[in-house]
Amino acid sequence: MSNFQLSHSIPRIPNLHLRYLMSSLLFSPARSKGLSCGDLQPGPGNKITDVEGVTVGHRTVWEGDIRTGFTAVLPHQGNLFLDKLPAAADVINGFGKSAGLIQVEELGTLETPILLTNTFAVGTGINALVRRELSINPDIDRSGGTVNPVVMECNDGYLSDINAMVLSEADAFAALDTAANDFEQGSVGAGTGMSAFGFKGGIGSASRVIELGGRSFTLGTLVQANFGKPGDLILPGGRKPRPEDPGQSEERGSVIIIIATDVPLESRQLKRVARRAAAGLGRLGAFYGNGSGDIALAFSTAQKLPHFNDGDFIARDVLQEDKIDVLFKAVAETTQEAVLNAMIASPAMTGFKGRHRPSLADWLDA
Repeated sequence: MSNFQLSHSIPRIPNLHLRYLMSSLLFSPARSKGLSCGDLQPGPGNKITDVEGVTVGHRTVWEGDIRTGFTAVLPHQGNLFLDKLPAAADVINGFGKSAGLIQVEELGTLETPILLTNTFAVGTGINALVRRELSINPDIDRSGGTVNPVVMECNDGYLSDINAMVLSEADAFAALDTAANDFEQGSVGAGTGMSAFGFKGGIGSASRVIELGGRSFTLGTLVQANFGKPGDLILPGGRKPRPEDPGQSEERGSVIIIIATDVPLESRQLKRVARRAAAGLGRLGAFYGNGSGDIALAFSTAQKLPHFNDGDFIARDVLQEDKIDVLFKAVAETTQEAVLNAMIASPAMTGFKGRHRPSLADWLDA
């Protein structure tokens, strides 16, 4: 990555059970408001980066009428093209302009970091990922085969002048280069201009620790929350917040859900896990409207799949199928909580053309 290292300054908009509890409160805006999703134990940071090796970075662009950015998810810290990960996607509702999902579905592997951004910056994200991989693996498309960049999007045009198309490859590199174990939630990166259920949306995350075979594993989820009809949000406990001025009243948004786990799963099982993200959305009151692009992508870090292999076979551990329910439960809980974290971590925002989104945190505090 030395060819593309940037120095952007990113704007900044006891016992084991007790340690988990205190740390998850610290990193969970929802829990700080007394909102708990399910009964599985959160990881120490209650974020997708509780899965070892996963990092997240943001590039936020907030100036004038612009409220946008990139968020990068790096699934491991090595050469992802040479050491791929098992992956799968599930399209809950396909009103979206994502890139790379067809090959993920066909081959069942992930070979680049994941970029999240706005609808009109998907092409920019593709170019940035390809340039990044060419700088690391110069033999791509010569002796190594082409590379499959994965970029997903939500439309931030309500709060941001999306037609200005201000995001550059340098912005994407900045998100990639600043990826770390700790990261901000709310109105940052690709979540800067997002809306959810008539409130301010954004980037949110949550995790769960699960026990299998006498060992502890982790499942973590990150969402780009930009969906939901105003007035339809259901909080844990049954309350239904209603923004005073919902702006757009129909369901026209999207949600991208990234799921990471260190449980050994193959791509078919990962697709089953990704599909259960819809259960978490349903708990929130979502119905996947006609104009909503709702997409989940899941990957496992348990075993890397080499791009070059001298043998004809690869030995792999795979979870026994009848043990998978705990993962289904974990992804439903983390999706629900990650969306609430995105909303509660986002302060009220006035953006393009004076359009306004109130904060769910303010509603909860009222």
